[in-house]
Amino acid sequence: MRLSPLPAEEWDDNTRAAFRGLLPRDRRNPEGAGTAMSTLARHPDLAAAYMPLGVHLNFRSTLSDRVRELIILRVAHRRRSDYIWSHHQRSATAVGLSDTEIEAIRGGCLPDLFDQAVLDAVDELDDSAGLTDHTWAALSNYLDEQQRMDLVFTAGGYTLLAVAYNTFGIEPEVEAPR
Repeated sequence: MRLSPLPAEEWDDNTRAAFRGLLPRDRRNPEGAGTAMSTLARHPDLAAAYMPLGVHLNFRSTLSDRVRELIILRVAHRRRSDYIWSHHQRSATAVGLSDTEIEAIRGGCLPDLFDQAVLDAVDELDDSAGLTDHTWAALSNYLDEQQRMDLVFTAGGYTLLAVAYNTFGIEPEVEAPR
């Protein structure tokens, strides 16, 4: 781990305020924030600047929860982000993706035409930093203009997080046995 989570004794009001938009008050602390947010707490100004985008991507996007999780898991797989994969695998299950579908995301092949178009778009964005006219048109069969914009920003936003988390050495939290 290149950057460790900010120790509890170093959290101040400015640090807690940086997470106001994303985390409820009771989670604005090292234990509640988790390893990724607690690591971002080392730079409160950066965290505060990024949080509004994160809130939009996760809670205000025009995309359905299912489509959002398809995008995030595909990015996590392609960018080899164990942290994002572990967190969003749980989220994907919660929004109705089956274990079979989640595993198929790794292979980049889903039977539903729309789901496949989403995975193809993520792959194309990752490979070429853009979408072909063909892919844009295919997505327009299912998504309106704002949804297509949210798709691009979700893929890009989570690519940014994957790069940061991988570089900082952020690892998934170890879950307590049930």
